Amino acid sequence: MKNKFLVPVCAFFTLMGYTQERVTGTVFNDLNKNGKKDKTERGIEKVAVTNGTDVVLTDFEGKYELPVDDDNIISVIKPAGYAVPVDENNLPEFFYIHKPKGSPGLKFKGVEPTGKLPGSVDFALYAVEEPQEFTTLIFGDPQPYTSEEMEYFARGVVTEVEGIKNVAFGLSLGDLVGNDLSLFNPYIAATKKAGIPWYNVMGNHDMNFDAEEDKLSDETYEAHFGPNNYAFNYGKVHFVILDDIIYPDPRDDKGYWGGFRKDQLQFVENDLRLVPRDHLIVLAFHIPLSEPGEGDAFIDEDRQKLFDLLKDFPNTLSLSAHTHIQKQDFFTEKDGWKGENAHHEYNVGTTSGDWYSGKLNDRGIPVSTMRDGTPKGYAFIHFTGNTYEVDYKVAGKPKDYQMEIFAPKVVAKGRRTQAGIYVNFFMGSAGDTVEYRIDNGDWKPMTYVEEADPSYVKLVYEWDTTDTLFAGRRSSNPVKSTHLWKGNIPVKLETGEHKIEVRATDMFGKKHLGESSFMLALPITR
Repeated sequence: MKNKFLVPVCAFFTLMGYTQERVTGTVFNDLNKNGKKDKTERGIEKVAVTNGTDVVLTDFEGKYELPVDDDNIISVIKPAGYAVPVDENNLPEFFYIHKPKGSPGLKFKGVEPTGKLPGSVDFALYAVEEPQEFTTLIFGDPQPYTSEEMEYFARGVVTEVEGIKNVAFGLSLGDLVGNDLSLFNPYIAATKKAGIPWYNVMGNHDMNFDAEEDKLSDETYEAHFGPNNYAFNYGKVHFVILDDIIYPDPRDDKGYWGGFRKDQLQFVENDLRLVPRDHLIVLAFHIPLSEPGEGDAFIDEDRQKLFDLLKDFPNTLSLSAHTHIQKQDFFTEKDGWKGENAHHEYNVGTTSGDWYSGKLNDRGIPVSTMRDGTPKGYAFIHFTGNTYEVDYKVAGKPKDYQMEIFAPKVVAKGRRTQAGIYVNFFMGSAGDTVEYRIDNGDWKPMTYVEEADPSYVKLVYEWDTTDTLFAGRRSSNPVKSTHLWKGNIPVKLETGEHKIEVRATDMFGKKHLGESSFMLALPITR
């Protein structure tokens, strides 16, 4: 894969004290889009360029200079109003890999030796009309472990967005594959079909597990996608992509731990120095900051350092995946967040769902509902200036399918019951309003609960109560859902069918509707 380019960043004072080799080049407006700086093409000033730690701005001629060692990726931080080239697979070309000796010998091939540093490492940009209102497409954890699962991803998800219009770019939030890094190329071939520029995040299943230190755990990823720490601008939004997986885990030299190296945090600090304070900062990484479940999944000090760097930005959003559930988290002062408004982290539901488990649908693709009852799918984030709204799209369902309603099929008339009406509102969180009514009656609030979604419980235990095996693979055991509401069943109505209507108002003020029903019947007595 050829070297690629793109990145705007910080000031020259970060270079003081360096004595190693230096890279120079020009960021230019590529008028004829041939990827080369012709005599008539001018440089672009005040564009950020980084070596992965330092960030500098180009001068009035579009020139920059940075220190490098024998393992650097030079990249340009795309400024608003410009586009970067994409290759034949729609992967953005915004970087140049400098590894004179190439990657070390690893099970999965890394970067070939790049040889001597060129005299000028130039980055092409195209001037474009870039609206402040735009939409991005977000995938969590495609994570195919086999060619068969890659087919499930391609046919079950990518075909829905093939050739999609009015979307600026796509972004996958890590675990692009499942440990077999030879599947990177089939993954790239699948996402190419969306027909839009596609950015990527590295996940813990995308690493070189035979690497002896964290900085070398991404060699195969780099050979296919470039840097795993980079940034770019679009409209009034500044995107920062980070590898937040420390490998091997320093606690026992096994496994991994969520966190950041010192050079990564230095990159974020240098990068943010050049970003206007009124811009929206969107951070994208794989492991969530919120540590869902038990255990110490993220280094507390690293999360705090990141929060400290963001304290002067009132508009922020984090995107993560990894958990194979969907969750909204809001960090406040008690969590170490120093901003006036809470920091929202959207832990996005995955395109692999519950790791391609569950019954097969009519197309032979696993249903793969996640353990919290969220169906597999993907997200659209709509940006307007420095604000955003999120829509979750369930794969294979209409876009207005935003909740699953569970109610008993039949209930005894006049007899009190502990059964209830449950609503799993996929994009919901504790602060949202969910209401229901029966037979066009008055709307009543539902109670937020943290329990296993009974719709998912029923789906799972079908596997344990069947006399005949199903095609596919049993789903994972249920976990508590963070977007579940419960209402009582009125039992003093007439016998017969009764209509249930639900309306949910999300954090963005959008209303979503759902319908179901239940039967009341006379109790059977002996």
